[in-house]
Amino acid sequence: MRQNLQNGERLRPVDLARAHGLSTQAVRNYEEAGILPVAGRTSHGYRTYTPLHARALSAFLALVPGHGHRTAAAVMRAVNRGAADEAFRLIDESHAELLEDRRTLGAVEDALRDLDPGTRPTAPSGLSGPSGPPGAGGTFIGPLAGRLGIRSATLRKWERAGLVSPRRDPRTGYRVYDEADVRDARLARQLRRGGYPLERIAPLIAQVRSAGGLEPLEAALADWRARLSARGRAMVSGAAALEAYLRARG
Repeated sequence: MRQNLQNGERLRPVDLARAHGLSTQAVRNYEEAGILPVAGRTSHGYRTYTPLHARALSAFLALVPGHGHRTAAAVMRAVNRGAADEAFRLIDESHAELLEDRRTLGAVEDALRDLDPGTRPTAPSGLSGPSGPPGAGGTFIGPLAGRLGIRSATLRKWERAGLVSPRRDPRTGYRVYDEADVRDARLARQLRRGGYPLERIAPLIAQVRSAGGLEPLEAALADWRARLSARGRAMVSGAAALEAYLRARG
């Protein structure tokens, strides 16, 4: 954005677009969406913008990397209609979400330190199935799904994707998850919460099982940690741009 704009200067849509690497249609779309204040009009009906619009656009674009397009747009709409408290609440929710993601990452790292992927223990898990303990240790699908806070259908999907490999109870045919399966399911759940798709999780868990070590997860966790740090820094940048816009609005 140009740094020598004066408060009374008029900007054409193309001026605003070029300064931010956008198309003029994108600028018009942002105005129509309430992300920018309403533009002025010339006597011939052409839109005109001001340095305030430029600051609004800068604020929005700075908010997107940390908060996502939807939340950033909602924040700007709230500010533009004078509902600053609503905008701050939306920002607080994003920060709370980031904090929860950091805690999830920490939980994954803590869990990994306690895992022994070279063994597949069959000690009882402390859970029971639909008709009592499944025998020989383990748990049925319903109790495990409840413990993980997911649906049974999700566990069946993870089985098809190779994330878990429960045995079948010979009497009932029910799936039985031993402690290693529970461990794999927990890892899958945590990595899914971290934004990893099944096709990336399956080979990681497979390598943990076969390699007798957790090294395959180190790169994934480092990437996850880097993405969280980048998002946190983006939130700081977005806050500075938004504060500049708020000050300009008065």
